[in-house]
Amino acid sequence: MPIPSRAALVEHLVRTRIAGDVATPRDNNLSHYRKLANGDRHYWLGLELGDRWADEQDVLAVMAERCGVNDDPAHRAGQDTIDPELTVDALDRMAARLRKAAAGKQRVLFATGHPGALLDVHSRTAAALRSAGCDIVRIPGGLIADEGYVVQFADVAVFERGATLWHTHSPEPMNAILDHLHVQPDLVVADHGWAGRAGQRGIDSVGFADCNDPALFIGEAEGTMQVTIPLDDHVVDPRFYEPMTEYLLDAAGLL
Repeated sequence: MPIPSRAALVEHLVRTRIAGDVATPRDNNLSHYRKLANGDRHYWLGLELGDRWADEQDVLAVMAERCGVNDDPAHRAGQDTIDPELTVDALDRMAARLRKAAAGKQRVLFATGHPGALLDVHSRTAAALRSAGCDIVRIPGGLIADEGYVVQFADVAVFERGATLWHTHSPEPMNAILDHLHVQPDLVVADHGWAGRAGQRGIDSVGFADCNDPALFIGEAEGTMQVTIPLDDHVVDPRFYEPMTEYLLDAAGLL
């Protein structure tokens, strides 16, 4: 696959609705911002936010700045947006951290709560870092969390229950991994509660997040997360993420 230029990637993100006018509706975004502000820990994604974000308008302001959603609090329904330029800016920041990992041949752990969409993004990145000499963390066997199992496919930790890979926001699978590793990773590349809990536990963590998942953006604003990349985290075809992955790996010097 050819490596897209920045301009070509921005156009692709908008065309495939990874960014731009995304499928996640405005009322869903605002509902999640309100629940985070009200202390619903499901929406904290493994971070410990205390009472610092009890005003949902403060959450909206962060999301407008770091994700590109509409900053008008009176806009309550209909379309919302992710700024594709912010997506590419965050990919560049992530690329810099991947380049550091490769230079230091660091231990890197990959995990996803969106196996139906982002598994290949993580797996492709893991393979590139392994080729650069990084130690891709192999998780222990037999890990249990949330009445299911934490398993690994193509170097990526995922949550499995009932012979099915599950979409999960929970931080508990990441807790299970970190609690049973003899040597902690230098870097976690993940999403949802996997990324947030790693950052909360003091590990360098970079993560992908949708516009209705504000916690990781707050984590980056507070310095708990290294990088949070704004995107629609489950578009209709996982292959739509391939140009983004190629851009990322090229920017990191991994192709």
